[in-house]
Amino acid sequence: MIACVTPMKKILFATLCFLLTNILGHDSLVFALNGEIVIHDPSTVISCNGKFYTYGTGGVSLTSDDGWTWRRGPSLPRRGVAPDVIHIGDRYLLYIAANSGPTKADINLLTNKTLDPDSPDYKWEEGGVVASSDGIEDCNAIDPGIFLDPTTGKLWLTYGSYFGYIRLVELDPKTGKRLNSKEKPRNIAINSEASIMIYHEGWYYLLVTHGSCCRGADSGYNIRVGRAKNVAGPFLDNTGTDMLRGGGKLFVGSAGRFIGPGHFGLFDLGDGIQRFSLHYEADLDRGGASVLDVRPLLWRDGWPIAGERFAGGTYQIESSRTGTSLELAVEGFPVGGRPVRRGPPPGASPLGATGGPPAGGGVFAGTGKPIPAQDVAEVSKKWPAGNVDVRMSNYMSQAQQKWSIEPVSSSGYLGSPYFKITIAGTDRTLSVTDDAELIVSPNFSGGADQLWRLDQLEDGSWRFMPKTTPNAKQPLALSAIGSSFATLARFDTRSDKQRWLLNTP
Repeated sequence: MIACVTPMKKILFATLCFLLTNILGHDSLVFALNGEIVIHDPSTVISCNGKFYTYGTGGVSLTSDDGWTWRRGPSLPRRGVAPDVIHIGDRYLLYIAANSGPTKADINLLTNKTLDPDSPDYKWEEGGVVASSDGIEDCNAIDPGIFLDPTTGKLWLTYGSYFGYIRLVELDPKTGKRLNSKEKPRNIAINSEASIMIYHEGWYYLLVTHGSCCRGADSGYNIRVGRAKNVAGPFLDNTGTDMLRGGGKLFVGSAGRFIGPGHFGLFDLGDGIQRFSLHYEADLDRGGASVLDVRPLLWRDGWPIAGERFAGGTYQIESSRTGTSLELAVEGFPVGGRPVRRGPPPGASPLGATGGPPAGGGVFAGTGKPIPAQDVAEVSKKWPAGNVDVRMSNYMSQAQQKWSIEPVSSSGYLGSPYFKITIAGTDRTLSVTDDAELIVSPNFSGGADQLWRLDQLEDGSWRFMPKTTPNAKQPLALSAIGSSFATLARFDTRSDKQRWLLNTP
């Protein structure tokens, strides 16, 4: 049997996390996000007036101006377990659980007009109990997950832990309270906790956390998923096993030095770009603290995929539309020099087997040994100084076609730092001009015109967008026009002009 600790231990663990935050501080080793990211059981990350917020066990909160660098936020008036939050109309609805016995619990509603503590409208108000368990029934009413159905406008709450079933009840979207209090909750899963529902292309997906929690690096947390055509299930995994029978397709598990992922939350950025929030029970680089993370959410064959944060490196940037590659607009030089006519290899017959050209000889013979990579320091001596245009061209492994894409951790957006893009081995930097065109500047200055966000799309390609586009009324993306020209244009989800492939040279 999989073990799980009691909610009271979760609260004690959150207190330890708070102490670890004070010890490690802002300058501790950065695992994923930047700043203070220690939290347990975080809610879905949510935005308010351009800032980002998440709330955790013990009533703690984290906030961020950009979604990348985080800091400690104000505490909630309730120090309960594993809250979740949603914005509907002019209100933020936050649900948080409290135990009064091992399986006796209530889920309470808090409402607020804003999440900004500096606003005069900031005030949490109690909304009462929306779900509970009596300590006898096969359910523990903790770990609320809130879901607004985009197809019907109905509001749903899932809840429960390893002490029984995951249950579903309907809420009133106008008030956030229970809609039909006398209606029996529906059982939709078992052997799990931290449940939440999302919707994608005709399917309802139930994501739950399996495994043991609250044991630091000895925690077995992992996130699993099932799907259904109806909001009430049955939720089946990819093998057809019902989640009421313990089914669930693995979504993400422990990896590297990060142990025990749990508490999925969806954040939709629009244009097909999605992120999910979660926590790790133990980040070994932060002394085993429980930490927040935000990662890309991808989809494949009708199932959600946990994407990886782009780590940087040297790449060929190829247009999905044209097959040509982005390059510095300079005169190229063939790798290894121009081909020359050579005779047959030593010992070869002067004529081929059919009386044709010598076997292996002639202009196609090659040098007989590997050709080293082009020395950018050597070929760049012929490049113009100052700003240089960019263009598209057939890829030939030349130095002006190889780009170094590296994170700039001091600046970021939701779940990722911005990146600088330079010709590999040089300081020549892809930049945006005042008239929203592309150039390569001779040096990296760190300005917003030289910082780029990279978003992976569902088909695996990438969208490149500058942090700022001077004098543009809307965000623009790197776009291929024809086979030889690149520019900036509004992102079109139906087109492949702004879709790019990153290939290792």
